[in-house]
Amino acid sequence: MATVQEKAMCVLWFFETKSVITTQRRFRTTCKKDPPSDNSIRRWLTQFQETGSVLHRKGEGRPSTSQENVDRIQETFTRSPRKSTRQAAVQLHMPHTTIWNVLHNRLHLNAYKVQIVQDLHPNDKPRRFEFAEQILTRIEDDENYLRKWFFSDESTFHMPGKVNKHNCRI
Repeated sequence: MATVQEKAMCVLWFFETKSVITTQRRFRTTCKKDPPSDNSIRRWLTQFQETGSVLHRKGEGRPSTSQENVDRIQETFTRSPRKSTRQAAVQLHMPHTTIWNVLHNRLHLNAYKVQIVQDLHPNDKPRRFEFAEQILTRIEDDENYLRKWFFSDESTFHMPGKVNKHNCRI
């Protein structure tokens, strides 16, 4: 790999001689190493003519997602937060990875994984039954009793007591 100074010298020598072969010979004798290819010299010359420099120009890279698309993605997940990224990709006609990257990097949203922190024990069953009877009694006494409650979590329990946590992403 040639240094910036070596690239500049090659461009200068090419301007003087108008010959790639002469430039390569001069490079070999001056720098005491193998010369760059003719394609490299021509590329440095073109770059110098376009930009006025032989420094490595930064590539344009992949275009970022437009703010309009970010807003569309945000609106989609605001309306239905349980929608999968693949469903949103089909609906919005965008790549799945674009949807995921916007959610993660631009909107700073991450999938929430439910963590099980409590187990049901055998002595819990009578207590749960007693609690249910108390609630039914209070509902009979006051019709609006349940309206005073706020339920924040729901979960599905299976007969063997197992919960599939891999499907519990919100």
